[in-house]
Amino acid sequence: MLPERKRKASHKPLKEIHLYGTRDGDDFAELRARAEGNILCRELTMLPPNELTPGQYRARIKELAKEHGWRREEFDYSQLKKMGAGAFCAVAQGSETRDAAIVHLSYTHSRAKRTAAVVGKGICFDTGGLDIKPGSAMALMKKDMGGAAAALAFALLVMRAKLPVRLRVLIPAAENSIAGNAFRPGDVLRTRKGLFVEIGNTDAEGRLVLGDALARACEEQPVLVLDFATLTGAARVALGPDLPALFANDEALAGDIAATADAVADPLWRLPLWQPYNDMLKSDVADINNAPGGGFAGTITAALFLERFVSPSIPWAHLDTFAWRPTAKPGRPKGGDALGLRAAWELLRRRFAN
Repeated sequence: MLPERKRKASHKPLKEIHLYGTRDGDDFAELRARAEGNILCRELTMLPPNELTPGQYRARIKELAKEHGWRREEFDYSQLKKMGAGAFCAVAQGSETRDAAIVHLSYTHSRAKRTAAVVGKGICFDTGGLDIKPGSAMALMKKDMGGAAAALAFALLVMRAKLPVRLRVLIPAAENSIAGNAFRPGDVLRTRKGLFVEIGNTDAEGRLVLGDALARACEEQPVLVLDFATLTGAARVALGPDLPALFANDEALAGDIAATADAVADPLWRLPLWQPYNDMLKSDVADINNAPGGGFAGTITAALFLERFVSPSIPWAHLDTFAWRPTAKPGRPKGGDALGLRAAWELLRRRFAN
């Protein structure tokens, strides 16, 4: 867990957690792991942006990897440039410190025969870039790495349960900053997948870093890919803060995750990968545009953009989540939250436990 930080004179650090349920066998162990995963996700998402720059995020992931015995690789800006991850590098280049990286964590059980991959959007702060956000929209952008926090919590659950799987976790950690060398509307970028992307809006940066990370994840030919991302305001307009939007390119996967979401009371709402809307992503100068104009179907077109970076033969699910609770509810405090985590975990447990 992260160290307790005092920020108010009246602040009282959390001393203990009471978990109610059986104390015998795996039930209690899983309950404890779920609590730890949610706390980890919440603590990371709640950190102020000056305490979680991409470099600081990488350092925290390094601590977690060491604590839990995960294998860790880091691909920094210069390495990613050589690897052809031009979309990620374009987003990262405006940051003064250039401490962005894609962090790759691996967990392998001794009986593992299949590989699953999870990708989490790790934008530590999002100004919108040159297409700058208004102040009201920028106020909560410390949580734009909430998808990456959920992916780390997901890895913790897998490890705690000793699930017989090879798990690959990719965290593209960067900031979307404003600078003289920030990427621009109209730029054309070459991605890891080999697709060329025209930039329609620099505030649609999440799909750029995720695209390169998803392409990298698919190169290992996993049997399943999941991603968590605070991707679009359009999803919040459609579904509000409590319901992550779910997209899937595989009907069996979509049905399974809908069932697990219902079973563990972690609701998701499926939206379609409506293929005719691919026309909205057309570009005159590149293979695809990252942000079509018109304002229609923003959540769907973002998911369709990501789908271009996933191998069609690999089942993939995308969770467009708010990662935050704007008001407190019983058992659900205000602030960062791992929306969709329990549903995704139950999916993997059912598919890989045996």
